[in-house]
Parts: sequence; structure tokens; C-alpha cells
Amino acid sequence: MIGKLKGVVDAIGEGELILDVGGVGYVVSASARTLRNLPRIGEPAVLHIDTQMREDSIRLFGFLAEPERDWFRLLQSVQGVGAKVALAILSVLSAADLAQAVALQDKAAVARAQGVGPKLAARIVAELKDKAPLSGSAEIGLPGHAAAAPELAGAAHDAVAALVNLGYARPQAAQAVAKSAASLGAEATTAALIRLGLKELAQ
Repeated sequence: MIGKLKGVVDAIGEGELILDVGGVGYVVSASARTLRNLPRIGEPAVLHIDTQMREDSIRLFGFLAEPERDWFRLLQSVQGVGAKVALAILSVLSAADLAQAVALQDKAAVARAQGVGPKLAARIVAELKDKAPLSGSAEIGLPGHAAAAPELAGAAHDAVAALVNLGYARPQAAQAVAKSAASLGAEATTAALIRLGLKELAQ
């Protein structure tokens, strides 16, 4: 089972790339977002790999960050979501955007992906709300304030950690903080997020 590949980008095509690892060219499927963010051809790259084995084939799916790979795997736990749909979702939503969409139950954001209708989008956010990974680049942020992400992600992260320390489950804490962040706006402090998050959890 391959979990990571480190090599040189040899070619980039439609929906896949070839990564040269010690003279062996691995064909790796990837989301459009991953392909856009790859180093240029001839430059080194490290990909986190999800290996899928079938009776007649072995497919490698590559991601530049582990949270994206985690979401790829998690998305496929939802009925009706295969590798193709999971990649389509990750092509339009980053790991952080997807975490926020699930926390806020924003099915419209997920439905932007090709091949994802309203019913499937609703199923995805509903089934993953208690399973969403919260790590690395998948921290909760505030909608519409991408430029201020470091501070906002930090405040949200600290608020989630505080609620978890109070005994709340991490998925519920993350959802409460995401809702609080959406209500309070760009100037939200950790303390304010905790206060409003507690109110959300008490409902």
C-alpha cells in the first residue's frame, strides 16, 4: 500500500499527473485544485497518496496535504460518493472550505461540484457533520474573510480547543464555533466565540 510519494513532476494532464520516483513514472489521479497547485514540470513534489485496489487495477490518488486526503476518504463513506465525485468536490472546495461547509451544513457550497445534486449535497453535509476531521489546513475560518485567515483560524481553533476541554465532543464544538464565527464576523475574538459557542451547544 502506497501512502506517500516523493519525486519529480514529469507530466500534468487532465485529471492526473505522472510523478517520476527514481526513474519510475507513477500515474496519479488528482483534483483540479491539486493539479493547479503542483510545482512546475521538472520540479520536486511530495504527494500524500490514497491507494485503491480493484480486481483488475490499482489507482493512486494524490494530494498535496494530508487533510485533503482525509476528506477524500471520508467523502467516499457517504452513499453515492465515489472517487470521481470526491475529487470533483475537492476541486471546488479546499479542505478548510469543506470543513466549514459541513460545520455550517452549507449544502449549496457542496452542490457547486460537478455531479453533485442538491439531494446528494444535503446527504454529504448531514452524514459528515459528526465525522469531520479538524486538523492542519482544515481549520474553521470565517466566511468571506480569506485574507485574514491566520488570525481567524487561530481564534476559532482556540475556541474549539476550549470547548473540547470543557467536555464537548470536537465535531459538535467545531460546528458551534463555525456558526458563532459566521454570526460575529471578522472581529470575533476567542472569548466571544466561546461564549456564543456555549449558547449554540446549549440549544
